Amino acid sequence: MASSSSADRYAANIQGWNVQQVNTPPQYLGRKTLPIKRGDAEPLTREDLQYDLLYYIFTDSTKAFVDNLAPHRPVVNFCDLYVNALYNSPKCSKVLKDKMVETPAFAIEFAKIALLTNVGRINTTMAFFPEMKTALRSYHPVPSLQKTDGNLQDAPRIKNCLKAALLPNEFKTPPPSSPAEILEKARAGHIPPTSVVNLIFVLSNSNHAMAVAHKHFDPPVEFLDLFLPINLSSATRARAFLWIMFHYLSGPDHMNPFDDEYSRMNPGRTPRMRPLSREEQANENVDPPDEVEWGTRMSALRNKFLRELVDEMEEERRRKPVSPPPPTPSIAYTLWGLTCGAAQEMAALRQVRAQRYAVSEGPGSRGSSHSHESRPLGHAAYESSSRAIPQLEPFRGDISGEDPNQERSMLQQAWHNVNSSDPLEDSDHEQDEHARLEYSRRLRVLARLRGKSPTPEPEFMAGSSAQGDAGPSTGRLQHVQSWR
Repeated sequence: MASSSSADRYAANIQGWNVQQVNTPPQYLGRKTLPIKRGDAEPLTREDLQYDLLYYIFTDSTKAFVDNLAPHRPVVNFCDLYVNALYNSPKCSKVLKDKMVETPAFAIEFAKIALLTNVGRINTTMAFFPEMKTALRSYHPVPSLQKTDGNLQDAPRIKNCLKAALLPNEFKTPPPSSPAEILEKARAGHIPPTSVVNLIFVLSNSNHAMAVAHKHFDPPVEFLDLFLPINLSSATRARAFLWIMFHYLSGPDHMNPFDDEYSRMNPGRTPRMRPLSREEQANENVDPPDEVEWGTRMSALRNKFLRELVDEMEEERRRKPVSPPPPTPSIAYTLWGLTCGAAQEMAALRQVRAQRYAVSEGPGSRGSSHSHESRPLGHAAYESSSRAIPQLEPFRGDISGEDPNQERSMLQQAWHNVNSSDPLEDSDHEQDEHARLEYSRRLRVLARLRGKSPTPEPEFMAGSSAQGDAGPSTGRLQHVQSWR
């Protein structure tokens, strides 16, 4: 009877628990899935991590969980189950595996920080090594979980390792994604129904928070409240967490080794969690002086590294060559004036050439002064230029003295054109016999290449084609007809 009345008073205390009466930082009151918020280089304290809760979870020696990844599927405690799940993850690097085997204490520290990442308390923007340069992460020393010399990685790598921590058969088919699916597989005899990491992901999902809370907890407690700084003892919260792990991994029909009197009398309910006074809550998760000193030292090291990084970037920026400034308006105006003067000189030069060729051409030619009204060149054309116009010598043709009646080859005619033709001369003037011979040779080459004469078809040929007569064809058309 005494025990019964004590249990009743204990239940009354639990039912009267109110999250608003807890001395909890404001960042946890609005949304229970909100991760830890700290500035860069600010240490994560034991209260942030709920270190005592992690201690009781990973030091519990109750062997109740089937390890499907170990040889012969032994029954192990939660610490071995969770560490082995991380070790067998395909995303766990070889360096990390070797360090876990070499230093078991580091393996447990890594498992604790991974569990906080698993439930969402560690944000993926956090990193745990001070020499990090990226601005997308924030560095945080973790004095209570960095007592070994191992690298805790950063949160994104831990999250990738967790996402890949599945059972062998879950790589082929998707793992269960709801508490109901997990229980259904457990009742069907699939023990364990999923990996412990995936189970925690599912229970931490906000879509299932209300259903899990209504089924297993007394209001206003939810699953994620177990990892928040609330006025419930760490030891009883750890027991409730282990009870839920066994309930889903081994099935609800098996006797739960983490039961207490209340959970045995109320199937499906977690063991009672003892409320704490403010003084009792203040005595939990206390940072020892050596951890406070180590965290301060690592924060100073981080700030020093950031200052040196900024100084190095400033030095590199000063070393870079300075690009020349844009030209001033006076310089630009001078360049524009010189450009305009050069353009005027070229215009005057063209007029001199036009007058010389107009005089040199004979009557009736295209560029003759008799066919176009000649415009005498006055002094006004030269007034815009400050430099003298060079006097051009009249073009002299080839005076080699060869026999004009001797036939030239195509190469000789090309050489003759280069030496005797003026590039500024009009191309429509009368050509000599050698030029006409050169044109006829080019036409014959084009005719051989095209397969027919380049001249237009005779009228009778065009008429016969219009009437549908298939006349003989040559050259490329024969090849086209042979493809059909």
